[in-house]
Amino acid sequence: MTEEYYLRPGLEELASHYREILGLLGEDAGREGLQKTPMRVAKAMQFLTKGYTQDPKAILEQALFHEEYSHMVIVKDINFYSMCEHHMLPFYGKAHVAYIPNGYITGLSKIARVVEVFARRLQVQERMTHQIMECINDTLHPMGVMVVIEAAHMCMQMRGVEKQNSLTTTSAFSGVFESSKTREEFMNLIK
Repeated sequence: MTEEYYLRPGLEELASHYREILGLLGEDAGREGLQKTPMRVAKAMQFLTKGYTQDPKAILEQALFHEEYSHMVIVKDINFYSMCEHHMLPFYGKAHVAYIPNGYITGLSKIARVVEVFARRLQVQERMTHQIMECINDTLHPMGVMVVIEAAHMCMQMRGVEKQNSLTTTSAFSGVFESSKTREEFMNLIK
């Protein structure tokens, strides 16, 4: 895989818009330190939004195995980086994902890849949490899925309220995780 595998059509046009943005901010896009910045930013934005070109369901299906295991499978502390759709500033943190198989399991790395696909889109944490849960639920048809995401939002730390140590926690669950006992077991296991 090449270093810039994520590049897609529209790169030159995106770079020209960033050149214009630099001017609107009062900068000289032609000065030495900024001459290549518009293209670097355009490439960075295409990387940070590469999730739009990926199919998370197909990722799970690539490693779908019949297995008669019916206990909780947890992949925790999945680091992710995303971009807030409201201010286009980063938010980052950890996702914890659990499911209880119903005849099929998937490769553990595929769970982390699904988190990555949804994180690499302009997002809000609440939607991302639900999308991950829904994708796993709709693809694996498990007895239940639970997703918990803890994240720091630069839009709250760098601007606005400027609260440096705040974290946002969201959760989504289905199936057997509707039971508070099952949710509690999951929460105890991810601590």
